[in-house]
Amino acid sequence: MKKLVLFLIKIYQRTLSLDHGFMGNLFPNTRYCRYTPTCSEYTYEAVDKFGVVKGVALGLRRFSRCNAWSKHPHYDPVPEK
Repeated sequence: MKKLVLFLIKIYQRTLSLDHGFMGNLFPNTRYCRYTPTCSEYTYEAVDKFGVVKGVALGLRRFSRCNAWSKHPHYDPVPEK
């Protein structure tokens, strides 16, 4: 299950992501994600580190904080534990 989720995140990054995929080639010098690492990178790392349930929960929590009022850019790494 973990490998499937990681694979799906990679597919998203290579296709639809404006920061990683071919869609980003439309506006090559623009960064869209407010956070570093991007939400998809963060979720990928969290799932790899903590497993599917906790990793996806951390990714969703991170994604829910992404809004127009958050500071840009904002460094927010995956927690250690």
